[in-house]
Amino acid sequence: MPGAAGSAGAPGAVGTGPAAAPDPVQRAVDQFLRHITVERGLAANTVAAYRRDLERYTAWLTGAGIDDVAAVTGTDVALFSQAVRTGGETELSSSSIARILSTVRGFHRFLAEEGVVPTDAAREVKPPKLGLRLPKAITIAEMDTLLTATSGDDPVALRDRALLELLYATGARISEIVDLNVDDVQDGDMIRVTGKGSKQRIVPVGSYARTALDAYLVRVRPVFSTRGRATPGLFLGIRGQRLSRQAAWLIIQAAAERAHLTVHISPHTFRHSFATHLLQGGADVRVVQDLLGHSSVATTQLYTHVTPDALIDVYRTAHPRAR
Repeated sequence: MPGAAGSAGAPGAVGTGPAAAPDPVQRAVDQFLRHITVERGLAANTVAAYRRDLERYTAWLTGAGIDDVAAVTGTDVALFSQAVRTGGETELSSSSIARILSTVRGFHRFLAEEGVVPTDAAREVKPPKLGLRLPKAITIAEMDTLLTATSGDDPVALRDRALLELLYATGARISEIVDLNVDDVQDGDMIRVTGKGSKQRIVPVGSYARTALDAYLVRVRPVFSTRGRATPGLFLGIRGQRLSRQAAWLIIQAAAERAHLTVHISPHTFRHSFATHLLQGGADVRVVQDLLGHSSVATTQLYTHVTPDALIDVYRTAHPRAR
C-alpha cells in the first residue's frame, strides 16, 4: 500500500499490531521523572514543569534526528541551549530559560550517575545566573514535631520511627537509607552509607536514632524477615521484602500529615535540615561535606548562608544605632 512503509517507521505511529515499547528517549525521561517524584519528593506542580521542559527538549532532539539519549553529545545540548536562549519559537523569560536548561542538565546528570549513559553530555552547559536559591529546611522544633508524630509500639510504627530518625540523624539520601543492609549498622553509633558512584562513608548515629533502630532490629525486623525471601536489607516491608523508595516516601508523607505541618515535607527535607541544623550548631562546613557525601564543598556551602531573620538579629544586637 502506498506510504505503508513510511507510516510504519514514523515515530509514534499507531498500528494494528502489539503496542510498541517506549522509545529510548522517553524511557529515560520516565525514569528521571520517577526519580524526582519518589526520591527527591518534588511537588506535583514542579514535576509537571519538569515534564513540560523535557517535552520541549525531546521534541528538539527528534527534530535533530536523535532518538537515543546515549547519542546526545555536548554539542547537541549546546545547540539546544542556544535555540532556547534565542527564542526561536517563543520569547522566554530569563527564569524560564534557566529552568529549562537546569532541567536538561539535571536530566543528563541523572542519566550519567545511574549508568544509563557513559558521560554527562550537559556538564558544560550553564544556565543564566539568577538569584541564589537556598535549600529548604524546617526548624528544629518542626523536625521534633515530625518525628514525635510517629510513635507507638506496633511493628510498623517502630519501623517507621527508626527510618525517620535515621534519615535525620545521618542526612543520608532516601535511596541510601533503603539500600542499607543490616551489616552496614556498625558496632557502636555508626553506619556505613554507600552513596553516588558507590562511594562509601561512615556516618555517626545519635542516641535517639540508635534507640529507635535497636528497637526495630530486636522487635520488628526478625518478624518481618520470616515472611519473605531472605534479604540483607535493613528496612523491610511487612511481607519481608526490602522497603522501596516509594514506600519510604509514603511513610514520610504520612508522618507529615500526622504532624499537621504547613510546609512541604520530602525525603530531601531531612537531608537539608540535617545540614542546616549542624551548621547552625557550629559544625565545620568540611565535616558536614563529608557527612553528606558531597564531592565539592561548594555544594555544602549553600547551607552556610544565614537566614534573613538571623541577619536582623545580628544587626540589632551588633549595630550601635539599630534600636
